[in-house]
Amino acid sequence: MSGLSQVLNSSVGKKIISGLTGLGLVGFIIIHLAGNLAIFAGAEALNTYSHTLNSLGGGGFVYAAEAILVVVFLFHIVSGLQVARSRQTARPIAYQKSANAGHTSKKSSSSVSMIYTGLVLLVFTVFHLYSIKFGPSSAEGYVTVHNGTEMRDLYRLVVERFQNLFYVVGYVLVMALLGWHLRHGIWSALQSLGLTNKKILPVAYTLGGVLGLALAAGFLVMPIYIYIALEPN
Repeated sequence: MSGLSQVLNSSVGKKIISGLTGLGLVGFIIIHLAGNLAIFAGAEALNTYSHTLNSLGGGGFVYAAEAILVVVFLFHIVSGLQVARSRQTARPIAYQKSANAGHTSKKSSSSVSMIYTGLVLLVFTVFHLYSIKFGPSSAEGYVTVHNGTEMRDLYRLVVERFQNLFYVVGYVLVMALLGWHLRHGIWSALQSLGLTNKKILPVAYTLGGVLGLALAAGFLVMPIYIYIALEPN
């Protein structure tokens, strides 16, 4: 165990933890986006999806998944900060510009801003959970019935939230930062886990950019669509 502890506490171990947790969070983002897109199918589709998900295992599945997600999130934050600090210590003189250094280096504005975009995403996540996940529910009148089953009217809450222009603008800006964060994070995670080489690296770098852009665009569509096309019930 002492050997494993030494590996995990080493710079390589921290990069591996950051990479694994990062890819785990990317997987969650993809699943979360897929669920969000149910809103385009209407109130019944989104509310039924949410109710079904929260009813799995008597509600235990969601609690377990959320607990795991919190642990992964915390490990990703801590390891990411440790890796950034190690790099800063190794290079006490700051970069004068963020241009690509060539060869296997993929230094860019998205890579040097990872800590900042990550912190913004952390603050947004807390606010988003407070506003939606732990926002008004059945007790506050956000309740509906589909096929004889009473459930939380999540659709109404989401539509109301995104009728607020400031909420929409803020959400759009943060999702743009998410894409910027993923642009570097995805390929960097693969590299940290030793899943790239000189031939694969350009493909992984391009894939990270494309997937980051696609996920950001997917999240951006929803608030804009709601603000323009939908009205509160």
